[in-house]
Amino acid sequence: MGTEHSKNEGRRSMVFLRKGPKLPAWEDALLSGKEPKSLLKRGLRYVSLSLIMKGMTRMPDFLWGLPEVQKLNLSRNQLVMIPPSLGKLDRLVVLNLGGNCLKCLPKEIGLLRNLKVLFVNMNCLTEVPAELSLCRKLEVLSLSHNCISQLPLSFTDLTSLRKLNLSNNRFVQIPLCIFALRSLDFLHLGSNRLENIAESVQYLVNLQIFIVENNNIRTLPRSLCFITTLELLNVDYNAIQTLPEDLYLLRRLPRIAWNPMDKGLHIAHNPLSRPLPEVVEGGLDVLFNYLREKKEHN
Repeated sequence: MGTEHSKNEGRRSMVFLRKGPKLPAWEDALLSGKEPKSLLKRGLRYVSLSLIMKGMTRMPDFLWGLPEVQKLNLSRNQLVMIPPSLGKLDRLVVLNLGGNCLKCLPKEIGLLRNLKVLFVNMNCLTEVPAELSLCRKLEVLSLSHNCISQLPLSFTDLTSLRKLNLSNNRFVQIPLCIFALRSLDFLHLGSNRLENIAESVQYLVNLQIFIVENNNIRTLPRSLCFITTLELLNVDYNAIQTLPEDLYLLRRLPRIAWNPMDKGLHIAHNPLSRPLPEVVEGGLDVLFNYLREKKEHN
């Protein structure tokens, strides 16, 4: 009798295993019986919520009941869209959407009037909503590793923006609206399709780090030499043959740099005309002296 009972139990267990438990809703899977507010972490400055690498294909509905969240990290999931409900989280200061599958951002992102930091890198964006310019407090914006080829003119309103990463996109020229962002101190446009740098670059009077490596740039504009705040200028892997004679005005560049992390002038892997390759090997002072003397003799 006991043996027969054990066999029946075993059969029932096998049937259950074959069927498998029904997957719970995202909210249940993420909460595991907890109250949504229990996921919040209250730090010294911000109330934060991190949902990194949860395999989410959509944002969980319980988020819209957490209006107090100020830092939200949804990076490295499989999100394909952001609903208009995002606008309800109007206390957000930091929003990380990096490493998802987003093709667009909702216009309601403009309701996040307290937003200072936004990461949407490593997605599938082809454009940026003009409403993002309503986030007037935005200081840091990363849109790298997308498919963007232009920015809305309204970006000129982002007057607080200090750091902008547009690397690994499809820009053929630097968007004109960028030259109005006078507070920028970091601008990364590496690995695009740039063929030149407009003379208007001189209006970025606070720029300290300017990266345009791995493009198709053939010449550097003379006006670039008037951004005397520059500490790192990376033009590696371009098609540059000559250098502007006024380059020696960039006195905050400390050296010819070879390590990508170092400050200085990065000019490797360009078809520089002679005698520039030999001059560059002598270091930055030798290069600057050469350019200064060349100017004096012209």
